[in-house]
Amino acid sequence: MTSLHTALLQSSGRPGDVAHNLTVLEDAARAAAATGAALLACPELFLTGYAIGDGIHRLAEPADGDSARAIGRIAAEHGIAVLYGYPERAGADTVHNSAQLIGPDGGRLANYRKTHLFGCFEREWFTPGDQAVVQAELYGARIGVMICYDVEFPENVRAHALAGTDLLLVPTAQMHPFQFVPESVIPVRAFENQMYVAYVNRVGQEGEFEFVGLSCLAGPDGVVRTRAGRTEQLVQADADLAFLKESRENNPYLHDRRPELYGPLT
Repeated sequence: MTSLHTALLQSSGRPGDVAHNLTVLEDAARAAAATGAALLACPELFLTGYAIGDGIHRLAEPADGDSARAIGRIAAEHGIAVLYGYPERAGADTVHNSAQLIGPDGGRLANYRKTHLFGCFEREWFTPGDQAVVQAELYGARIGVMICYDVEFPENVRAHALAGTDLLLVPTAQMHPFQFVPESVIPVRAFENQMYVAYVNRVGQEGEFEFVGLSCLAGPDGVVRTRAGRTEQLVQADADLAFLKESRENNPYLHDRRPELYGPLT
């Protein structure tokens, strides 16, 4: 496959209602697959909602839990890979803010735990992950995963670039007044690291947070291939792997690095 047709589900679902959110996900998977999409990406904590307080721990599931199996069935039925955000139960008192990639055959391909927690809210409810680069192979493309605040650290995305990530999936819960991140930061990250970046956001008011939408897929030339507005939407665009190869050959950033000078960064 020379191009990975990617769908972004910009939605907050119904916070606290896992069954409803699985229905929304299945409807989106059906619609995306009908237009030829190979991959559907959903926002951060899509399965449960973001601002649900202790509901985070009550609704947390293991990576191979009931919802993972339900999404596996959805992916296999519609022949589409699915990335979704969820609270991952990893121990009696340990919950991670995670994102899991399910393949088009229903098998689990990758599970990522958010490494950089944002604000007091996330630090209260989650344990940070400790693996910066998580990848999977899908239709000849190397897929990377991170979550929201993680992408705002340039070192994080550069680590993915050096590991060969072609398409970086970033489920997010970006809120007002940080709309400059999807508008400006994401296209720059894609350009400076020579990859596609799919940034898929929640939208609307949820508790004290106002999510800004503006989900997008940005290419290695810094050009946004598709962008959602401020409402619930399913938007789609291609991650063209042939164009990516050509762009990498012509862009000098990764070739011209001088790692011997960067020691003070760590």
